[in-house]
Amino acid sequence: MFGLPDLYKILVFAATAVWNYLDTQDEAARCTHPAVRREWRMLTTAERAEWIASINCLANLPHDDALTPSVDPSVSRIGPVNTSGSYWDDIVYVHMDLNTKIHETGLFLPFHCLYVHAVEKVMKERCGYTGAFPYWDWTIDAQDVQNSPIFSESNPMSGLGGWGDPTKDFEVQDGGFRALHVAYPVPHVLRRNFTLQPFLPFAGVPVFTNTTQYANESFTPERVRALVEETPPGDFVGFQFAMEEPQGPHASVHFMLGGDLAGQCPAASLPGCMPAQPTFSANEPMFFLHHGMVDKIWRAWQTHHPSSNLWAFKGGSVQNITSLEALRNYPNGMAPALTLDSVMPTDGMFGLGRVTIRDVMDTTGGFLCYVYE
Repeated sequence: MFGLPDLYKILVFAATAVWNYLDTQDEAARCTHPAVRREWRMLTTAERAEWIASINCLANLPHDDALTPSVDPSVSRIGPVNTSGSYWDDIVYVHMDLNTKIHETGLFLPFHCLYVHAVEKVMKERCGYTGAFPYWDWTIDAQDVQNSPIFSESNPMSGLGGWGDPTKDFEVQDGGFRALHVAYPVPHVLRRNFTLQPFLPFAGVPVFTNTTQYANESFTPERVRALVEETPPGDFVGFQFAMEEPQGPHASVHFMLGGDLAGQCPAASLPGCMPAQPTFSANEPMFFLHHGMVDKIWRAWQTHHPSSNLWAFKGGSVQNITSLEALRNYPNGMAPALTLDSVMPTDGMFGLGRVTIRDVMDTTGGFLCYVYE
């Protein structure tokens, strides 16, 4: 039998071991060396080429059977999974399936943050990507998006490519994504179609209140500065709505770039294709650079009044955009309410496990580990 001194030593040893283990686990959960996300133009040519190559790598990987749609097709209004598609198509399908859950609800900002993070994660795990995820600061180009250097990069390795050829259904003809084949809504090559006044076709749609608006009016440096600095402290709902409203910065960038990013149906689409829906917009790699910028602005708002904004969250889980009145009454969703502990859906993809809204509220909180330059 052990004497009291020996038992004491054993207990101290065991307690120390447990403490060291917990401290190690805590250290692993901390963000001590955050990655620095930089604007696309700040990357070197080699860094741009690596990002493009990693996206193309995902587009050359096979379908993942882990993809499990979770929304009733009568609600999502999309077709079944194309199992002959690529892993990139699977990534896109997640956004298609969840579209009514992640737009005009409290999930909009948290989910899209998670979505970009998830794509970065699989780029690293499956394609060896070594960089931090970049973003596109569209305020720099607001005055003249069509002639932005971003869309003049024709290099087949490091360029994002230009506008599509109207004689070829606006398929992108140059740059690193000139041969990006996507499966949804029907197999086609990536398309872009610059449109300065993209809201004109929505005349008569109640939630579009100024259809003659030029898209770039909504994402000037002045507009974004006001969004960050003039949204009242703690008003998460107001901030989200100012970003996500039908003719706000988020939607305007989507619609201005046209093609896949705007949800414009390819020429070969079946009659059931619904144009201008936020479903297959993630076909376009610019989607993720765009949402990196949306995330950056959210983080700028959070840190503008950190005591009020960092953990500010409120939103419903049910989208209601059936009328302008409904949108105004429920700008980011109806009940049931979401909370910081609500788990976000990923349709079985990415190997992320159980991720809550709380996990993505702080970019250096441990689950996430990045800052913006």
